[in-house]
Amino acid sequence: VDVMAETLDEALALLEQSFRDKKPLSIGLLGNAADLLPEMVKRGVRPDLVTDQTSAHDPVNGYLPSGWTVAEWEEKRVSDPAAVETAARASMATHVKAMLDFQKMGVPTTDYGNNIRQVAFDEGVENAFDFPGFVPAYIRPLFCRGIGPFRWAALSGDPEDIRKTDEAMKKLFPDNAGLHRWLDMAGERIAFQGLPARICWIGLGDRHRAGLMFNEMVASGELSAPIVIGRDHLDSGSVASPNRETEAMIDGSDAVSDWPLLNALLNTASGASWVSLHHGGGVGMGYSQHSGVVIVADGTEEAAKRLERVLWNDPATGVMRHADAGYDIAKDAAREHGLNLPSLK
Repeated sequence: VDVMAETLDEALALLEQSFRDKKPLSIGLLGNAADLLPEMVKRGVRPDLVTDQTSAHDPVNGYLPSGWTVAEWEEKRVSDPAAVETAARASMATHVKAMLDFQKMGVPTTDYGNNIRQVAFDEGVENAFDFPGFVPAYIRPLFCRGIGPFRWAALSGDPEDIRKTDEAMKKLFPDNAGLHRWLDMAGERIAFQGLPARICWIGLGDRHRAGLMFNEMVASGELSAPIVIGRDHLDSGSVASPNRETEAMIDGSDAVSDWPLLNALLNTASGASWVSLHHGGGVGMGYSQHSGVVIVADGTEEAAKRLERVLWNDPATGVMRHADAGYDIAKDAAREHGLNLPSLK
């Protein structure tokens, strides 16, 4: 965020000034979306894109009801959580109705994936799912190629180790302009919390190369301690989440949860350091199933073998899952990477 605003008028004035200056500006507006979005619709404000990024999957702890102060919310979360949930769910319905209004205005509108449409639908907004989630709207072609969030942390606790991995990633992938832009900006603008860590989007054919590189940097002493590698539950092949990652699959397999189980088994057999099966990621308990994976680059030859297997097979699951569903992009990626899939025969 470049600048903070406390009123909608102030935020819109800053926005207009940035247009006149021809200078991009990130504006943080302190307010409640359930109040602000209806007002923006009323004023005829037309953003280039509308989405939400709320913790709608947790109406007690993740969404401040309209008209409530933070102090009132914090007190009621303890003394009367049922009242908080009731008020929050009603506010989410208002929020989604405003998003639907933006969509009717012709503004591209998507659900960010925290289940706000489902809550609104349960609250009586029958057309809550008229606007899509961001995965079918924008991300699925990347998932078809096994591309998604790739994360690593420095077990040394030393931010310098992440700086070194940032530079090494840029050298390893010299032609990935988006990756370079992101790593440069992240290094300048993102503060670490807990262990220093980084995340970026890369996929099949690249993740194992990054893992092997990190392992070599540990072995040589360039990094002061091992690197632990994981990913997000926003993933191409390890998830069954009909309201997010697997929404609107072309073969109707949105809710088929074999893939998280297969992913977990494959990563276990490949030698991952840690494999988890869980549900609820992003959209709330009971609405999804996920398989998580972590592998440690400790500089040993044994780790290199495991890294190469895990960081190939894990994103390959995403390609397999989407090729099986019938996506041509995924089938092309499978052929490109030599995946032996029955669906290609």
